[in-house]
Amino acid sequence: MRKFDVLILGSGLGGMTIALQLAETLKVGLITKRALRDGGSGWAQGGIAAVLDDSDSIELHIQDTLVAGAGLCDLDATRFIVENSKDAIDWLIEMGVPFTRDDGGETSYHGYHLTREGGHSHRRIIHAADATGAAVIDTLAIKVAAHPNITLLEEHIAVDLITERSEQANRCIGAYVYDKTNDQVETILAPFTVLATGGAGKVYLYTTNPDVATGDGIAMGWRAGCRVSNMEFIQFHPTCLYHPHAKSFLITEAVRGEGGILRLPDGTRFMPNHDERAELAPRDIVARAIDFEMKRGGFDCVYLDISYKPAAFVKEHFPNIYQRCLELGIDITKEPIP
Repeated sequence: MRKFDVLILGSGLGGMTIALQLAETLKVGLITKRALRDGGSGWAQGGIAAVLDDSDSIELHIQDTLVAGAGLCDLDATRFIVENSKDAIDWLIEMGVPFTRDDGGETSYHGYHLTREGGHSHRRIIHAADATGAAVIDTLAIKVAAHPNITLLEEHIAVDLITERSEQANRCIGAYVYDKTNDQVETILAPFTVLATGGAGKVYLYTTNPDVATGDGIAMGWRAGCRVSNMEFIQFHPTCLYHPHAKSFLITEAVRGEGGILRLPDGTRFMPNHDERAELAPRDIVARAIDFEMKRGGFDCVYLDISYKPAAFVKEHFPNIYQRCLELGIDITKEPIP
């Protein structure tokens, strides 16, 4: 049996962030079902939205979010997230995340380049080339592994929360955790338990989510008596590389933000027929438009074309996507991406 002040289930950006902040004063146990870097956060490519540019504002970002959310957003939650976005970015910079520099750019934040993505009226996406999630997770993982107050338990799968019922309440006092390496279930106790277990995207056959996104934490919370809501909202990223050897390789939204055009196999552009914002419409609209066009025409895929931009621009902004596609025989500086 182990005991901690705080037990955190999940080692993505949420889990690592709260671990580093609480570990300043508390003993933290951080549980992850695979290795520390194997969560979904590291898969993010495009960047993180925040109000950073002087021409932007909190109210504009809130309004963009409400529009993209089709009237379903919780206004208080939206405002809280947007108002605190700059502080969150500043904390990541302080941690040492190597965001892409643009010292001479007109749209930059303290010399960091800002790009644009669907649903946003301004350039407000701070990024690390086209591998932002990996840069953030790699930076924080080093901090987590070195912190004396954080005990990292890799290859440990949370089985269920341990609850203690009383007349006043139903309290969580820890979790049962399966240690895969030693093939045994451990009891881990803590007065505070944090569920930072990510989503459930892998309930679908086709998704850009990693294999670990299986909804464990949602199920555990439900069994323990937590309220669960909004389960109908599963995000499908609109653009995923269509190739038999790619295994759901995501093509960042920033490709469209920097001018990428969605085309049918015959080269026809189709997004203006679906939304006046075209390729910069919110993700759900773009994803549904792609699905509609593929079904309407019987196509295996559609194409995302950034090849009309200068080759140097494409390679500078999307080095990882360029390299991965090239490995599969696709030169995105000369041809569209399936």
